[in-house]
Amino acid sequence: MQDSSGALGSTGDPGWCSWLARQVLVLEAGVRVLPPESSRGRALVACRALAKLGRVKLLAFSDLHRDLGQAAELVAMSAEADVVIGAGDFASVHEGLAETIDALAPIEKPTVLAPGNNETADALREAAAGWSAATVLHGEGATIAGAEFYGLGAGIPVTPWEWSFDLDDETAAQMLADCPRGAILVLHSPPHGHCDANGSGDHFGSPALLRAIEEKAPRLAVCGHIHESWGCESQIGPTPIRNLGPKGAWIEV
Repeated sequence: MQDSSGALGSTGDPGWCSWLARQVLVLEAGVRVLPPESSRGRALVACRALAKLGRVKLLAFSDLHRDLGQAAELVAMSAEADVVIGAGDFASVHEGLAETIDALAPIEKPTVLAPGNNETADALREAAAGWSAATVLHGEGATIAGAEFYGLGAGIPVTPWEWSFDLDDETAAQMLADCPRGAILVLHSPPHGHCDANGSGDHFGSPALLRAIEEKAPRLAVCGHIHESWGCESQIGPTPIRNLGPKGAWIEV
């Protein structure tokens, strides 16, 4: 912003902030900027730094299913992350949860965990109670590393397996009602029609999760659950969708 003398305003001025925001968009579009020796050029250099503020480097995975060797790989990878996300199914049919969480517990970076359908939310909270860096989110949110996260685990909609930790779509919708707009959404199950297909092309995702993403427009939504769709990427409006899998995906938001 310029004042009446033509000088650039201070960074505390709302007009200046608006001008900076416009310049960030210009920079991201790859448009040539003024040389840094000019006052506006110096401001644009500042914009480059501002454009990076608030970015979070995520290491996100799902469906580890007691793979302790892969857990060790994730521990090593986590040193490069700002936040780690585990999107459910640490156990296999409720077996092996404690040792899998123990194998992940050397991760020191802030870690968001959501239960899958192979462990309950209560069991996950108990298993992770001694892991100081971990936060279990199931129908709740938290601000971590300056970013808003909201988690909802379980198999959604209800699966055919009696042992499975599941929610129906109505309950899932109720549990997502308090999810803030623009949060990073950590799910176990995918939204219907997005990264939810098995090997035959049948879709097993949740209509309730699809509606919630359409309404809440999260910054990112990650999931797992459908193994044949591991590595899948999709988009719902402005929201990127990622079905993660156990290898670990790097995502910057």
